[in-house]
Amino acid sequence: MAITLTEKAAEKIRDVFRENNMPEGACLRVGIKGGGCSGFTYTLDVTESPSADDEVFTSLDVKIVCDPKSYLYLNGTEVDYSDELLKGGFVFNNPNAARSCGCGASFST
Repeated sequence: MAITLTEKAAEKIRDVFRENNMPEGACLRVGIKGGGCSGFTYTLDVTESPSADDEVFTSLDVKIVCDPKSYLYLNGTEVDYSDELLKGGFVFNNPNAARSCGCGASFST
């Protein structure tokens, strides 16, 4: 499986790349770190190129990279973008999450 983006999330990422003058081939880095109210917190960042050990995907013409440890928990995840007032921002639809916090920023397996 892969990590994918919805059209809305891909548009937002492309906007971020343009606003930050990212070079051709720039990547969205998706990962996790320990913390949050449910155990793991999702992370998003931009990077100019993947690391040697990264898993690399392309979704809607956006290159996505993920470190191997995070990928164990994020395999099959779809990243969406919401314009909602209170829960706006990037939303992770993670089939591996057994439980998520109310805001959706953290999860546990």
